[in-house]
Amino acid sequence: MKAKVVEVFESIQGEGLYLGEKQIFVRFFDCNLNCSFCDTRPDRFMEYDPQELFKEIKLYRNKYHSISFTGGEPLLYKDFLKEMLGLTAKHGHKHYLETNGTLVNELEALIEYIDFVAMDLKLPSSTGMDALWEKHRDFLKVARRKEVFLKAIICQATKEEDLKQALELIKTVSPGSVLILQPNSNEHPSLLREKLSGFKKICAQGGVTACVIPQIHRIIGIK
Repeated sequence: MKAKVVEVFESIQGEGLYLGEKQIFVRFFDCNLNCSFCDTRPDRFMEYDPQELFKEIKLYRNKYHSISFTGGEPLLYKDFLKEMLGLTAKHGHKHYLETNGTLVNELEALIEYIDFVAMDLKLPSSTGMDALWEKHRDFLKVARRKEVFLKAIICQATKEEDLKQALELIKTVSPGSVLILQPNSNEHPSLLREKLSGFKKICAQGGVTACVIPQIHRIIGIK
């Protein structure tokens, strides 16, 4: 059993609620979506079996908040992850899943091993793709069994109606979850400042806790 892994490295979490936490990152190759704003399109990878990857993770001997499984989309490697997470859990690691929030059956198979879920909400006016509301709804119903927060990329093209639909989804499925409004790093911050401020007010009026957090790792120049 092999998985395509782009890189394994140590750094701090650069986005979301766990901003600044030290983590080991395992970045998987490939994704089942094609978002217009995607900033992770690697063209090479290494193949690991679970034991090989576990041995590499054990080389990092400092104390870490968790292992971040990111991508791409980690859940494309469900069977690999099931064996991998069993190994790392026995070694005392916590597991942080960064996911596009669409592969519900794969999450269901792994949720007992996951500690934290950083779930994307793919707003169609941001991604340039068809709406994924029902997939997100089903995914969040499983993810809420563990600690979960949500992230939506905000672009100049993002429509208010998409944000409001996202808020309704959160309120009906997981009302305690925080929504991160993340400005698109490919657009100049000044072009998004007013929109982000307005969106944050809409979230407050809609009864959903929201924070505006950019990709800090890109701003300060770390991996």
